[in-house]
Amino acid sequence: MAKPGAESGRKPDAATPRERYRAQVRTEIKEHAWEQIATAGASALSLNAIAKQMGVSGPALYRYFAGRDELITELIRDAYRSLADTLRTAAAEGADLSGLAHVLRGWALEDPHRYFLLYGTPVPGYHAPDDTTAISSEIMATLLDACVPLTQQAQEAPFAAHLAKHRGWAGDHPAPPAALHLAMSFWTRMHGLLSLELAGHFTGMRFDPEQLFAAELESLLP
Repeated sequence: MAKPGAESGRKPDAATPRERYRAQVRTEIKEHAWEQIATAGASALSLNAIAKQMGVSGPALYRYFAGRDELITELIRDAYRSLADTLRTAAAEGADLSGLAHVLRGWALEDPHRYFLLYGTPVPGYHAPDDTTAISSEIMATLLDACVPLTQQAQEAPFAAHLAKHRGWAGDHPAPPAALHLAMSFWTRMHGLLSLELAGHFTGMRFDPEQLFAAELESLLP
């Protein structure tokens, strides 16, 4: 029995010229979207403005994205995927929780606008589909994997017991309560520092944000 695409000589996973063109246009639209976000913020994102930059009509872009919200969703998914892959690669290469923290900071500093699209102020009027944050569970799983060996001898604190009863954010990861506590503390403290740094709140305070990050990380680790 012939495989799908065999009659035309096309490999099953090979993209047609039309599909490649569509992918290229979608990529170009997203590049312009990031430029808009960098200039005016995600709340000002406009498909019509992007169309003008690309020299096409506004309705033409709606063949590629149904509207602003679909475009934002795609950007969020891309950003989550980038961070998830970056952390997973670092972990596979031997990074421990401390190493992952510095990888996270490097990723955030590389593109603050991308970071704030995920962890900054929500875009007014935008509601992400339920599956949008599914990739974020991969990020937390990588962190939980790094937390487990650090907490094997840890005494269980009251908040750890609380998290054990409210662990939906950890997905199906089997991390014990102490690891849940460390992961949550890591997540909130590191993002708090990064949000302040990237928003410029340390400017003029005459200290090195990288050293503050390292000091806070050291105080957090068992």
